[in-house]
Amino acid sequence: MRGHYEELAAEYDEHWVYGPDYVSWMSARIIDALHLSPTARIADIGAGTCLFAKEVARQLGPHHPILCVDPSEAMLRQLGTPPSSGLTPIVASAEDIAEGRAGLPYEQLDAIWLKESVHHVDDQARTLRGLADRLAPGGRLLVVMLPASIQYPLFQAALDRFEELQPDPANIQAHLRAAGLDTGLTHVEHELRINRDKYLGMVRARYMSLLSTFSDSEIEKGIEEMRSAHPEPELVFPDRFAFVVGQRSRETA
Repeated sequence: MRGHYEELAAEYDEHWVYGPDYVSWMSARIIDALHLSPTARIADIGAGTCLFAKEVARQLGPHHPILCVDPSEAMLRQLGTPPSSGLTPIVASAEDIAEGRAGLPYEQLDAIWLKESVHHVDDQARTLRGLADRLAPGGRLLVVMLPASIQYPLFQAALDRFEELQPDPANIQAHLRAAGLDTGLTHVEHELRINRDKYLGMVRARYMSLLSTFSDSEIEKGIEEMRSAHPEPELVFPDRFAFVVGQRSRETA
């Protein structure tokens, strides 16, 4: 999977910017869900190119750099040198942070988010517990993830495989609860409008990690299926996300 993102790094932002307001909309939802303040010590785990962290920093004006944590150095290099203002890249996995194998500039964190990266974690219960342990009293951990099924205009085999592989948000909530956090589960939805040919190109480039499980011939067959099912020039579909939030008690041990 790391190889998938290494290959996609240079074009990643292009594939994820569905429309002019998508990134700002999602970033605002993250800020609201975590009740972020400019003084918070924040980490984006699985940050990729820091597409959303950059926008959060722009909207929030943080006093401390947001930590952009990702195991792919190629993805983090898209920040440039020096990196964008208000961001600090750290090459590490969620497991590295959870197990204390990667040093962080902050002893504790006030807010952590993982956006569409928890499905890459092998032992989700253990890793989320380790991340919860990095929170300061009152700190919040947010997992942004797709629900168990989606209404994307993908080919059927991709939709079926998604349902086979996608974790259930309720299970993620249970892991956070077991880690000692007070939890909540809500959903947000954003209508996507995207040129059909652009979206087909995104599928061909395997913009979703799920698509990396299909061969070139399977992808091309799937694209032909999508062309037949969606002759319209613009695709309109809901992008629905589960927001799983856990908060550590304000009482110190």
